[in-house]
Amino acid sequence: MNAAEITDWDDAYANAAHIPGAADYPPRWTQEAETFRKTWIEKDLGIVYGDTDRQRMDIFHPEGVSKGLVVFVHGGYWLRFDKSYWSHFASGCLGRNWSVCLPSYDLAPDVRIADITRQIGRCISRAAERISGPIRLTGHSAGGHLVTRMMSEDTPLMPEVLNRIEKVVSISGLHDLRPLRNTRMNDTFKMSEEDAVAESPALKKPAGPCPVVAWVGGAERPEFIRQSRLLAEAWPNAGFHEDQGRHHFDVIDGLKDPDSELTSTLLAP
Repeated sequence: MNAAEITDWDDAYANAAHIPGAADYPPRWTQEAETFRKTWIEKDLGIVYGDTDRQRMDIFHPEGVSKGLVVFVHGGYWLRFDKSYWSHFASGCLGRNWSVCLPSYDLAPDVRIADITRQIGRCISRAAERISGPIRLTGHSAGGHLVTRMMSEDTPLMPEVLNRIEKVVSISGLHDLRPLRNTRMNDTFKMSEEDAVAESPALKKPAGPCPVVAWVGGAERPEFIRQSRLLAEAWPNAGFHEDQGRHHFDVIDGLKDPDSELTSTLLAP
């Protein structure tokens, strides 16, 4: 289905309604993340990177010498969740000796999406001051949008940080925000057409040649698959990968496994 054929935009972006047992995922994520934080020894939790309570990040360090920094930005339509749900998704990259940063950020309606973009830029910059070496970015859903915004021509990142980023994997990312104005969520976002265009990576040029992978589950809502294809078509440095059989909530599971195709794609030279 292409965007012109969609009549129910709320359903087009409704993930949980189309995933069996969807309500079980957030409690499971919370429990697994809490267990991981308790058992992983090398960590710095609650690092302040901005001037509000939610502008904090956790950094997990590998047992060996760190090869560099991975930043994982969570999703939730810029409306929900925080870093505490996702800690265990650092385990795959940690197992390959990369440090992993997981930020929280302010949510709509307290801030606009453009404000969140700037916060994530600030977070990555602060994390880059703490961890030397190359940087890899990944994010899920709204987080996938935020990591591709970091690679857009009007990135909030300074050149010295941007030049350290070697690869970006946007998992089920949202790259053209204009359709979201047709959903009830925009009662909260309050995005104008101008706002949506300004925050849409697929409508911009990339900031440089850094490889970007638009990764999406083959069992996701058609609109998420379309959004990923859109970025791959718009950016000459972007590729598309469809993870067969995965839906919106389990498409990130590969980040827990050092040997998964997802982790390998993110960390490959």
